[in-house]
Amino acid sequence: MIYSLDKLNEMADGDQDFINSVVSVFLDEVPADLELLEKAIAENDYESTYQLAHKIKPNVDLLGMEQTRAAAYEIETLGKQEGDFAKIEETFNLLKLDIHQVISELKIDFSL
Repeated sequence: MIYSLDKLNEMADGDQDFINSVVSVFLDEVPADLELLEKAIAENDYESTYQLAHKIKPNVDLLGMEQTRAAAYEIETLGKQEGDFAKIEETFNLLKLDIHQVISELKIDFSL
């Protein structure tokens, strides 16, 4: 398991509806943002790459996905600094793999 609900449980203070809501938002928004990020990277669009990585970062952070948060941060930074798109693509592939794995796990774990 590459996600952890520790941070979310602490924030929720026992409110399972809150946890379910955050997980639902993650499952609704992050895949679409990921697709847009992939498109921005393919188009060498630094500004959109930066903005979308910035948007994804707190969502993966809430689920304790430290490796994925670090990848999103790296993409965000490289996009902002107009860095090497080969490095952005390489890091994106790891980000995408992690997010897809967590989406599958969340759907199973939350019976969605």
